Amino acid sequence: MGSPGRGAGLYFSSFPGLRLTPSSGLSMWRLPRALCVHAARTSKLPGPWSRPAAFMSTLLINQPQYAWLKELGLREENEGVYNGIWGGRGEVITTYCPANNEPIARVRQASVADYEDTVKKAREAWKIWADIPAPKRGEIVRQIGDALREKIQVLGSLVSLEMGKILVEGVGEVQEYVDICDYAVGLSRMIGGPILPSERPGHALIEQWNPVGLVGIITAFNFPVAVYGWNNAIALICGNVCLWKGAPTTSLISVAVTKIIAKVLEDNNLPGAICSLTCGGADIGTAMAKDERVNLLSFTGSTQVGKQVALMVQERFAFEDADLNLVVPSALFAAVGTAGQRCTTARRLFVHESIHDEVVNRLKKAYAQIRVGNPWDSNVLYGPLHTKQAVSMFLGAVEEAKKEGGTVVYGGKVMDRPGNYVEPTIVTGLGHDASIAHTETFAPILYVFKFKKEEEVFAWNNEVKQGLSSSIFTKDLGRIFRWLGPKGSDCGIVNVNIPTSGAEIGGAFGGEKHTGGGRESGSDAWKQYMRRSTCTINYSKDLPLAQGIKFQ
Repeated sequence: MGSPGRGAGLYFSSFPGLRLTPSSGLSMWRLPRALCVHAARTSKLPGPWSRPAAFMSTLLINQPQYAWLKELGLREENEGVYNGIWGGRGEVITTYCPANNEPIARVRQASVADYEDTVKKAREAWKIWADIPAPKRGEIVRQIGDALREKIQVLGSLVSLEMGKILVEGVGEVQEYVDICDYAVGLSRMIGGPILPSERPGHALIEQWNPVGLVGIITAFNFPVAVYGWNNAIALICGNVCLWKGAPTTSLISVAVTKIIAKVLEDNNLPGAICSLTCGGADIGTAMAKDERVNLLSFTGSTQVGKQVALMVQERFAFEDADLNLVVPSALFAAVGTAGQRCTTARRLFVHESIHDEVVNRLKKAYAQIRVGNPWDSNVLYGPLHTKQAVSMFLGAVEEAKKEGGTVVYGGKVMDRPGNYVEPTIVTGLGHDASIAHTETFAPILYVFKFKKEEEVFAWNNEVKQGLSSSIFTKDLGRIFRWLGPKGSDCGIVNVNIPTSGAEIGGAFGGEKHTGGGRESGSDAWKQYMRRSTCTINYSKDLPLAQGIKFQ
């Protein structure tokens, strides 16, 4: 969604027409309203006629209850390019609040020329940043984390307003960026390779890690802060510079976060292009994907950049010995949290046939108690989908599930209220191989299946092309380790007795198969942002060759 462009045809005037009196030497007459507007605009006089109607004071940012947006440095029209200076010569877009579909503010996106300029400045900034010792780079990241802490409530509120997730999740997402900054600070004093034993006397064998250079980060709408944070904090302490393109529908969040980072860099007399921003759509995303000057590209979620990226389908299992007091709340959070728009959202729930009906009934009761409302209200658990397009996709998926033999036992409809609200939905009766169950829909639809044996349900888990997160609920210790073993789940995140959602930052985050294969966040994911060199140093006066080779 966006606003009308500069040449849009919808304009208005604050006066009904031009009235000429006899004193002017003419008879009294009135010009048509449209002609008055045209005359006013072409006269180049300032006034409300000089800009599109969507650009007027109806923006939420100009309403008193949203004055807090200006604490983040936001205004009616925001520059969406940062490379040490703010700018932007591309299209002006308007971002909307999913809870009521009202316009929040505008962002001027990057043009291709802006992108070229930003890449050049980022690569120049790398020459300075790479020379700074890693622990000192960690100190800058620590300051970024502290700056985010100071703005955590207001920035979390913006996430809730522009993305649509409930307030506690919006604040939690900023907290995740803060946490990864803290993690990266410690990591900045530990990254490096081992000294390995050399088979040759008087030789040292060293594994050296160096930054790759410019890291491009393309993020999706569903986690507009955290995913950037995972990449940004770790990439920075490794000695890389970053170029960020967020989702167009969450451009204000991208601008606000970058303003916080830019202030830290400025206070430390560092080039702002170390953390560059180019808001934009498919043209900018495609440029990043094809640009050989971007040494590493972290890509999450959006197909608008012209790359075919498979989204993730998640699975959960409840065996006959599962603790239903764990299963039901876990399934509820995993399926309904963020209105079903997390990459780790539970899509398929496999329940042993002996407890299937009880689990479904408990889920229906739990779904009926979900508190729905404006996402920024603190007691609300369930907010809107991000866009109207997402609502259409939800309805399409529900209809397809019915066509394939599924029964909607809860939800399935659009809510009768402003905004992009849909009912959280439970579907039963589908076959495990139903195509709709293998198709990602970023919406709160949970497909529940019956199973009889462990072997079949493990196979059903792995039959899809995606493999990010999966979870099993059981008390059987042998089954747990079979689930974790080579014939168990083939996902990148494999859980036991907890939801598929809510990964901690300390572990590596990522999936297998069509879900990627790369890793972000914790563990040794820092290696993704560096290049490895094996270095041999001869500090003796002899020249022995490896493998005992004699060459003389």
